[in-house]
Order: sequence, then C-alpha cells, then structure tokens
Amino acid sequence: MKKADIGLIGLAVMGENLVMNMESRGFTVAVYNRTLEKVDSFIKGRAGGKNIVGTKSLAELVSTLSRPRRIMLMVKAGPAVDSLLESLLPLLEAGDIVIDGGNSRYSDTIRRCAYIENKGLLYVGMGVSGGEKGALKGPALMPGGSPAAWPFVRSIFQAIAAKAGGAACCEWVGENGAGHFVKMVHNGIEYGDMQLICEAYSLMRVLFGMSEEEAADVFESWNKTELDSYLIEITKNILRYKDSDGAPLVGRILDVTGQKGTGKWTAIAALDEGIPLTLIGEAVFARSLSAMKDERVSASAAFAREKIPFDGCRESFVEDIRRALLASKIVSYAQGYMLMRAAAKSCGWNLNYGGIAQIWSGGCIIRSVFLGKIKEAFDTEPELPNLLFAPYFRDKVRSLVPSWRRTAAAGVLHGVPLPAFTSALSWFDGYTSAELSANLLQAQRDYFGAHTYERTDRPRGEFFHTDWTGEGGATFSENYNA
Repeated sequence: MKKADIGLIGLAVMGENLVMNMESRGFTVAVYNRTLEKVDSFIKGRAGGKNIVGTKSLAELVSTLSRPRRIMLMVKAGPAVDSLLESLLPLLEAGDIVIDGGNSRYSDTIRRCAYIENKGLLYVGMGVSGGEKGALKGPALMPGGSPAAWPFVRSIFQAIAAKAGGAACCEWVGENGAGHFVKMVHNGIEYGDMQLICEAYSLMRVLFGMSEEEAADVFESWNKTELDSYLIEITKNILRYKDSDGAPLVGRILDVTGQKGTGKWTAIAALDEGIPLTLIGEAVFARSLSAMKDERVSASAAFAREKIPFDGCRESFVEDIRRALLASKIVSYAQGYMLMRAAAKSCGWNLNYGGIAQIWSGGCIIRSVFLGKIKEAFDTEPELPNLLFAPYFRDKVRSLVPSWRRTAAAGVLHGVPLPAFTSALSWFDGYTSAELSANLLQAQRDYFGAHTYERTDRPRGEFFHTDWTGEGGATFSENYNA
C-alpha cells in the first residue's frame, strides 16, 4: 500500500478543507480526529473515493506516512496543542516534522520549536489565512520554525496555496515563531481594516442617512479604486443581503462584536516591543466597547447628542471618506511592518518584508491590490525603515491628508465615533512632527521620579537631573528607557 504524503489531525471545517485541497493537488492524505465518528463521516462522505486514508489512532496515522513523516495539527490553540504533542512525540523518529497550522501564539511556537528540535524532530508553526473557502481553494500560508523542515513541506504547501501574479502565496517566513508572528500581525491589520470600513459606513449612515443599498453602491465603486480588496467586496455583498422578508439583514444584527484574541495579542506584542500600534489597538478596544451594549444604551439616553445637519456636498465628502480610508489603511500597514521589524530584531528573524506582502496578496482576508505596492516598496529597498518613506506611499499620503483631516473633523463635529480614523491621523501627525511635547513629559518624570533627561544643546546619550524643588539632592534613577 502506498504511504501517505502527509497526515492531518483535526477534522473541523478548516482541517477538512485543507485535506480536500491537498488531495486535489495529487497528494495522498491520512487523517485522524479525536472524535472517531468525524473520521468515519468524512471518509464515507466528501472524502469517499479519494486518496484520503482514515485512521482510528495516532499510532495508525503515523504508520501510514512516508518518511520523513509530515503531520499537520489543526486543533484549537493553547493547551490542546501541547497535550497532542506529548501523545504524538513518542511515536515519531528523528527528522519527522510536526506542523501546527492553528492560530497559536508565537511565543508558544518559539517554546515548542525548541522543545521539539531538542528531541531530534523538526517543527513548523504556520499561519493559515483565508477562512474555510481559502482552505479549500487556496489559502495564504506563513510557515516558520525549523529551517531544515522547509524543503520537505514546500512542495505541498506551495501547491495548495493561493496564487497572485503567478507566484504562490506561501514562502518561508523565518525561524521558530516567525510564521505565527506574521499571521498574528496579519490578523491585527485585519482588525484595523474592518474597523475602518465600519467607520466609513457609520459616517455615510449618520451624515447622509444612506440606505444599505446606497452604501453598497459606494463600496462597489470604491472597489474599482486603490481600495480594491476582499473586505471591501464582502462589505458590498453584506449590505445587499436581504432577510427573509426582504429587509437588509445587516440592520438586524446586534452591534456587539466578538474576538478570538489575535488582535489583542498584536497590541500586546506592540507594547512589549515599544511600537505605537495605535490603529490596531483602537480597533481592538472598539470591539471591547461594542460589548458594553447595555451601558451604551443607558449612556446614549443620559447624554443625548445634538443633531447637527451636514451642510457640505454629499458627493465630494463621500470621496473624502474614501481618501481618508486609504490614508488610514496605509498607516495600518506601516504600523504592522514597524512591529514586524522590531520583533525580527528582538527574536533574530531575517524576515523578507516584500515576500510577506506577496503571501498576503492572495487567499487571505486582507488580500488587496494595495499589497502589490507594498511588495514593490520593500523589493526596491529591503531595509526601508518605514512604509511612508517609499516614494509611492509618501506622495500618496501627502495628497490624502486634506481629505483625511476633513473626515476626522466631521466625525468629531457630528458625534460619529472614529477611533481608527482619528488614531491613525494622530499617529501620522506625531510621526511627522520634528518636535513633540515629550520634553515637558520628561521634565515631569525627572521632577517626581529623578528619571533624568537629555538636552537639546548636548550630545545624545548624556543624561541630566535637576533638583527642581531644591530639596531633592543629586541622587537620580538610571532607567531612562527612551
């Protein structure tokens, strides 16, 4: 009997669809699930008659695989992964490869990679994006971990990945937790993109009283511009979807948003690295605020908002919103790349930033034509310190700033919450300011905590302390942490 090319554990929707994808590309796949009934129903159902082998135990799964064995885990992130690894490891031999395709936290993947490698095995932590349809038709894949594993998994993963510009949306990302870190940042950017789109929709509803159909028309027109993307496309489709009685379904969906944690992880990683990931952070907090539904309803009654009519041109302001959305989206990616660069330095990863944009160009949730420009920017200048310094993005943002400011101002004036738009603009204003008010802040720190400061009239790296009250003496703290 021919040995299977790869094994997969975890037959939820994503796992099943990845198996079907791999089989359709000519690979024989062995499958196992803790609930054996799922294996039986899968083999008797959509996997029937295909090169898919059902197994009833981990030992049987391992026995069906060619060497080096390649086993992909599609189980819930967290303790379940560690538990499964402990059951699986005694069955494996040196050189075998374990692939975690779930949304594991990158720090867990760093730990697991070291643990697995210490046992003579290889480990891959791979981000998978694109949802259930992407898993079946072609996802974006972000593999990282043991570099020696890549030659043995590359053919499979590049075969099943989405294609953009003729290239697979799958390339080796980096060592240990790099793949899961890049997937985490992808999800953070996804949080930001979705929040920005919702804020644009909110402006159209509040300022103009647009119907869902009218808003759908706007998003459809935007999808023919630089904003062409999967998320804009599905927004148009959602707005046009009708409930059983013909009314727009979106209007009947409760305004309380869930989250699975990857956006929060991105914000935490940014805090750990000291990177001002303001837009994604606000997108996470916006979801948290949405969950406070009962309090919001009470507060809306206690603080009734004055209705101020919009006195501008609807057509021109809709264009302002589009341009503000584009500017904010650029900032979201600029911040995301800042975080990846900082983490690469901290963790010793050699990330290919243009390659990451290529991975994200197809199959994933944030895929858009916009990513082609990011790839060009980093291919031209791999050490680009910030996306805003690339000529295309520098010139584009310069042209968008007036619309961006008008949009943010209108939101404030009319009481439309725009946390993502306004935080992106504030970050941009701060990033492009040669001088900030942090001199006063540092003086405050030195006043109450003797934290020292640097001076504009002395070389960087020299630190000073002032006895502001005349009673503090000359003792000072040595942890400046600029």
